[in-house]
Parts: sequence; structure tokens; C-alpha cells
Amino acid sequence: MTDYDPEKGYVALLGWSLNAIDAVDRFDRRYIIVAPPWAEEYCQQNDIPFIGWDFDRLNERSYELANKLKDEGVDVAIPLYEETVEWAGAVNAVLLGNPRLLGQSMLFRDKSLMKRRAQLGGIRVGVFEEAHDRGDVIRFLKRVNQTLLKLDGDPNDPIHFKAFDKSGTAGHRVVRTPEDVDNIPDDEFPALLESHLDGWEFAVEAWIKNGKIQFLNISEYVTLGYSVFVPATPELEAHRARITQEIEKLIETFDIEFGFIHPEYFLTSDNQLYFGEVAYRPPGFKALELIERAYGFNGYQGLVLMFDPKTTQEEIDAFFPEEVTGAKGHAGCFGVYPRRRVVSKLEIPPETANHPYFEWHELAEPMEQKVTKRTAFGTHWGLAYFFGEDAHTLRDLLKAQEDLDFYV
Repeated sequence: MTDYDPEKGYVALLGWSLNAIDAVDRFDRRYIIVAPPWAEEYCQQNDIPFIGWDFDRLNERSYELANKLKDEGVDVAIPLYEETVEWAGAVNAVLLGNPRLLGQSMLFRDKSLMKRRAQLGGIRVGVFEEAHDRGDVIRFLKRVNQTLLKLDGDPNDPIHFKAFDKSGTAGHRVVRTPEDVDNIPDDEFPALLESHLDGWEFAVEAWIKNGKIQFLNISEYVTLGYSVFVPATPELEAHRARITQEIEKLIETFDIEFGFIHPEYFLTSDNQLYFGEVAYRPPGFKALELIERAYGFNGYQGLVLMFDPKTTQEEIDAFFPEEVTGAKGHAGCFGVYPRRRVVSKLEIPPETANHPYFEWHELAEPMEQKVTKRTAFGTHWGLAYFFGEDAHTLRDLLKAQEDLDFYV
């Protein structure tokens, strides 16, 4: 660990991310990692300060963890992944003497509560309902399509089925027919049902301090669950002022004083912005790593600045570059999933390997030959990374990867 500044805060990272640990180890704040017991040996071998903790569903032991961290001298807890968001809220309620932080964290974890809170704040959302069984899903599918005046024989407009408390595309299914409903396992209920929104889907990463946006990035999805890049194309960046207003509305509605949020939105064909959902933790698909490649600042260190109660505005101003114009280029990644049912080896397509925007990949040789059927959006097998000057070239390149075989 580098020398830390005793005038600055002592932070606890809840969860496990090697990139986050490396970032805070190179930063000027004292830190401790709170992670499952399996991480202890690694931390001992690498001289990483560590407390072992099992992050099962939030329980009464959160107070025990909070007091343990308080005795250690920790100022604030930072969640690294979805399952630690409630824990961080419970711990920070104690460390910062603000009981509302626990209730706030519940809103970020329960997609149904989140939608209702957004609606109460005057934020535009699609039609949504909770589902407790398959019958609820069938009824919602029928009602949505009746409302859209569908006739017998017309293909249904899809609906979306999302687990209440999972991150990103995990537990996210697109439902078009009653047969799709039959394929949903019992253990995925209860869940959130949403109407489908056609439009330009994108995400935002916003670092927040004192209730104000300190840096805002727009991540453009090429295809949800497959590819994303930063900063966005000029066409999407043209909406930055409106998007910023929506984020400010979100900050006010969810009463966010500090931290980091990762909301998703749709820009529809009639130029309306619809709120999808918001997370209070680093996003998936290595978005912070892409932002660092494009802008040069480390997003995890930015998280520490936002959470630390001892951070000054001067520090923040010196840390973040100018939005959009401060980027050296556009960085993107593509999540590879085998297109064949049987594979024997990894083979990077020449169209990818020879493109000047291709940088590297984290794909491994297949462990098994038979590829399991992808359920819902599924989990990619690894990421391929790209960087270049032109946003449109990068966007088209990422889209083209969908038609290539990386596993043959």
C-alpha cells in the first residue's frame, strides 16, 4: 500500500474486485477490504488489509459489521457489487449517523420499489407490475397487448421479466408468448414485469458529492448484453443537457447526497427519455475500466472521493477531466458468447484481430465442448476490448462482432 494521507478518510470496500483493490492501493486513502472468507489467503499473501464477512441476504449482523468497522476507525463503506449495496447502506447508517441511508439502499436493491419511487418523483417510466407466479406474467402480457389494440394473429409486443434484486441482465428475460412463460423457473419469482420500450438504450455513470454531479459519463449500448462504448456518439451526446437534468431529478427523488450511480435510460422515437433502473455501485461490462481507457482517470478512485466525507471540492476539481472533450478517444468492449452448440477451441476472427481498433481480449480456451443453451441474456464467456478515435467506426465494429465466431 502506498503512503496514505492521515487527513483523509479511511474507507472500507464491501465485496471483491481486483481492479478496485489495485486502484485504492495506489490511492492516498487508507482502506480495508470486507470480503467473503475465501479471499483471506489472497489478502494475506499480498499484504491487503482484510475483514472476512459473508454477504448473504441483509440480516441483523449488519449492525455487528458496522460496529466492527467503527472500532477499526473506518469512516465510510463503499459497495463494489449489487449484493453489498444494502450492507453498505446499513453500515453507513451507523458510521455516518444517518438512519435514512438504510432505507435508501433498499430502494436501489428492489426494482419494484425503485420504479415506484421514481414515479412518485415525476420521472417517466414504462408500465410495470410485480409478478408472484406465471399466471401474473400471462395476465400482464395479455393486458399490455390488449392496450396496444393487437388483433388475433398479430405478434405480441414483448414484455420484460426482471428479478427484483439482481444486477444488469442477470435474471432478465424477454417474454413474447405463453410458452416463454412456461420456461421461467419457480425460483425466479417474485419478479418485476415491464412493458417494452423501443428506443435508444444507454447508461449513465455519475459521480456525486454534496448532492451535485461531479462527473457524468454517457455509455452507449450497441446491443444490450453484448456491447457498450464510451464516450457516446455525438448524436447521443447532443442530449447531454437533458440527460443531466434527468440525473439531477434522480438525485433529488432518491435523496442522494454522495456516492456513485449507474442508471439506464431509453430515448424513444418521439424524443422522450424513459427511466429504466438505477444501481448504486460500479457497473458491469468493465465500464469504469473503459472510462479510464478513454479519459485517463481511475473510476474506483473517483468512488473513494465521492464516498469519503473528508474529500474537498478542490480535490474533486483536480481529479476529473472535462466531460467528452477530455477523452483521448472512444473505448468499447464486446461480450463474447459462442454462436455454435459444439466448440473445440478459441480462435479470434481475423476481421477482429487485424482491425486497428482491437486492443486485447480476456477470453479463455473452452473448458467443455458442448455449449449450454443461453437462458435469458445469459453470461458472456469473456470480453474483447477496442479503442479508437471515431465513435461511429467503433459502434459499427462492435455490432459486426455479433456475426463472428470466436469459438469454433
